[in-house]
Amino acid sequence: MTTTQMQTPRVKLIVAAVSLAVLSGCAIAPTPFNQQDRMARIKADQTAMAANQDTVAAPLTLSDAMARAVKYNLDHRVKLMEHALATRQADLAKFDLLPKLTVAAGYNSRDSYAASSSMDIATGTQSLVPSTSQEKSHTTTDLGLTWNILDFGVSYFQAQQQADRSLIMQERRRKTMQTLMQSVRQAYWLAAGAQQMEGRVSTLLTQIDEVLATTRQARQDRLKPSLEMLNYQRSLLEITRQLEPVRNEMSQAKPRLAALMNLQPGTEFKLAVDDDKLVLPELPQDLSQAEEAALLNRPELVEADYQERISVADTKKAIARLLPGLELSLGNHYDSNKFLVDNRWSDGGVRLTWNLLNLLSAPTAINSAKTQEDVARMQRLALNMAVLSQVHIAYRDFAGKKREFALASEIKDVDNDIFRLTREATQSGADTRLQEIRTETASIMADLRRWQAYAAANAAYAQVQSSLGQDPLPEQVASHELADIAKAIEAKQAGAK
Repeated sequence: MTTTQMQTPRVKLIVAAVSLAVLSGCAIAPTPFNQQDRMARIKADQTAMAANQDTVAAPLTLSDAMARAVKYNLDHRVKLMEHALATRQADLAKFDLLPKLTVAAGYNSRDSYAASSSMDIATGTQSLVPSTSQEKSHTTTDLGLTWNILDFGVSYFQAQQQADRSLIMQERRRKTMQTLMQSVRQAYWLAAGAQQMEGRVSTLLTQIDEVLATTRQARQDRLKPSLEMLNYQRSLLEITRQLEPVRNEMSQAKPRLAALMNLQPGTEFKLAVDDDKLVLPELPQDLSQAEEAALLNRPELVEADYQERISVADTKKAIARLLPGLELSLGNHYDSNKFLVDNRWSDGGVRLTWNLLNLLSAPTAINSAKTQEDVARMQRLALNMAVLSQVHIAYRDFAGKKREFALASEIKDVDNDIFRLTREATQSGADTRLQEIRTETASIMADLRRWQAYAAANAAYAQVQSSLGQDPLPEQVASHELADIAKAIEAKQAGAK
């Protein structure tokens, strides 16, 4: 069999393998999710959303609601996972500082010897017979250690930057928690007001429906002049139109709080509240102390500090890349080729490389990095001014909301007294049922505005805490149990007052 005949099957085999690979690549087509896959994913997500959560067994205090939000709120858990991911990436970046240790093994085979001959360059004739120093088939193994000092320097600054990014994610998690606690505080007191007033509104609307039914029947029976009945009905319908948005708003209060605590929609729960104990907290510091605390603790400012340090590291990296690279290498090798005198050997070397063209871009690279430093510094200064403004605005907003709550409480007391006296007059026959309904509606609306003012004042107080960068939780918590988290939050709030 000739050499050409021996090569033909190999050629055919190679062509078949290449054709199979090309056809396999062309066979890939988009595969959309079907309805069953999506339904399975939805059910799995619904189960995962509420997995491993404690049930609500008792009325919730404000600290209980905050504790559930800290532990179960999905947005906060996302930030926790992002911080954990950034920390692991920072740990991974440290491995770039180590030398590269590589292991390689190979098998080489050919159908003929790798033979060669020599030619006399003067005469152009063959000077030596064809010879080889390599077997047709042989195996190799290599163990090599290389360390580039330039890469080490750049990797060092990159590891520092990744560590700072993990700290930035921690500050963003702090900001998310502060915003979450502000939302929980406002939603809790709106839900508390809805819980306390829902019965009064429903009872009054039921009574209005009964009176409307009576007036409609009286109008049909022509017991009283029709115009008088129409005016009476219109007054009742106007009151109903005034109360329906109130009932609608109250029906949404608890679901909003439940969403912040990651409770399943429709979950029934009670809030531990007392109408007679609505007392607003006092501001813990004067404005001069508050400004200093805000500049020291605000997550945005701490993040800006880390961003500036990352920019400084970029400048150092730009300078380091201009330096020559010194590479050290060590290796241990093996080759099964029987023609070799020594099948095992070790080697080492030192190599210096320098890309001289980097010198041309050096001024631009360094200036760009320094400009980034200046931008980061200026952003931090602008953020300082914004933070100070937020502190002053938050303090003044809380003072205003506190006055509004005091006024709403006084109006509520007056409207309650008017309603009480009107009801007594109606029972003695000195006044009409419509007047009683009107005064009761005014009393309910005043009570609602009182709860809304109290919720708004609490939200303003939470905004003050957020503007100061105060964390709702201490650094150390006894455990991750809801009761311990709630106690820690309550203790931290008591210490902040």
